[in-house]
This record gives sequence, C-alpha cells and structure tokens, in this order.
Amino acid sequence: MHDQPLFLKTLSRFAAVLPARYDLESTLTDFTESVTLVLRVFGSGITMADDPRLRYVTKVLQASGEVQRDHTHRHPCPCRAAYATGEVVRVTDLREESTRWPEFSASAGRLNVAGLAAIPMRLDGKVVGTLNLYSTEPREWSDRDIAVAGVLADVATSYVVNASMRLQQEQLSQQLQKALDSRCVIEQAKGITAQQHSFTVDQAYQQMRRHARNNNTSLRVVAEAIVAVGLKV
Repeated sequence: MHDQPLFLKTLSRFAAVLPARYDLESTLTDFTESVTLVLRVFGSGITMADDPRLRYVTKVLQASGEVQRDHTHRHPCPCRAAYATGEVVRVTDLREESTRWPEFSASAGRLNVAGLAAIPMRLDGKVVGTLNLYSTEPREWSDRDIAVAGVLADVATSYVVNASMRLQQEQLSQQLQKALDSRCVIEQAKGITAQQHSFTVDQAYQQMRRHARNNNTSLRVVAEAIVAVGLKV
C-alpha cells in the first residue's frame, strides 16, 4: 500500500520544480528517493532507451543499482520486457522466475531483491524508458500500486522531456548567436577590405571569398584575421 499523503506532496513538490532550471540527474535521483518512500519499496530506479540497450540512469540504494546494471547487457529481464511490450511487468518473486530471466534472477537473488515491478515511461505513445520498483520481500503488486507508479512514471518522463527541450533550445540559441557573430565580423572585414583596395563592398566580399578558397579555409576565419590582426587579402 502506498503513502497517499506523501504521494500528493511529492506530486506538488515536483510540479513546482518542473518549470525551473534543474540538473536532470540530481533531480531524478531525488525523485526516485521519493518514489521509494511513497510506494514503500526497497529501492527504485529509472532506465532510459539507448538502442540497442537500456541505459541505467538513476537508482536508490546500491543494491537496486547493481540489479539495474543488468539492463546495460542484453540479458532478458522484467524491465526490458516492459520496455519492449509497453506493458507493466509485475513480478511477485524473482526467485520463481529463474527459467524466464536466469541471469537477472540470479543477480537479484544475490542482492536480496525478490519483488519487482517495471512501469513503462511513455512519450507520444512510444516507450522511452521504465520506472523500476524493487522489494526485498515477495510482493503482490496491487492495481493501486501500479496506478500510483504510473503517475510517477509520467512525472519522470516530463522531467526528461523538459530537459531535452531546454537543451535543444540552448543549442539553437548558441547556433543563432554564432551565426550572428560570424555575420558581424564578416561585415567588418568587408568594410576594411573595401577601404584598403578602394573596392565596393561586394568586390571586397568576393576578394575575401577567393582568399578563403585559395587557402582552404573558411570565410569567417579570413574575416577574423582581417579584423583582429590586420590581414590584407
């Protein structure tokens, strides 16, 4: 049974963080700590798609991390099954699943992990990862447990998507700024070259292009040399 008041507090707390700038790894680590408390499990973690493997992202407790490292291999495991099928995988006792997941079950047994639930993380109908829950005792995962875990998986997905979008926006902004800086220095160099040779601006531009082509370099490099060190072309 999950902790309903803590569940609501967790949703409220992480909803407030989402619009702010945050470090994704530390935020997901904080988030999985809350998931562990809300669902009263031994540990939890997130794995993300990194074809052809699942990439271990974050965990709570060393043992759950050790179990999750099996996802970086190609051994069959519950979390890989959840990722592949898009369906929640509930395992009451991994010790009884040695035929289905031999390597993973052996690893879990060594680390005293019995129950496991893997909840797909979805984006636009596509599974992008899984939220994984671990129990030291055999556990019958109730529909309520899975419903709560599903909401928490959606929150984790939102953080991943938001961070990805912010990174894309920052990269685009950097590219635009670089293009603007390049245009500015080229315009300066055109003016200097035109003055040196009594050229028109268009003639200066063509002269700079010829110099760049003859020296197998970029127009921006030529322009920067004209402006910064007085190169004459």
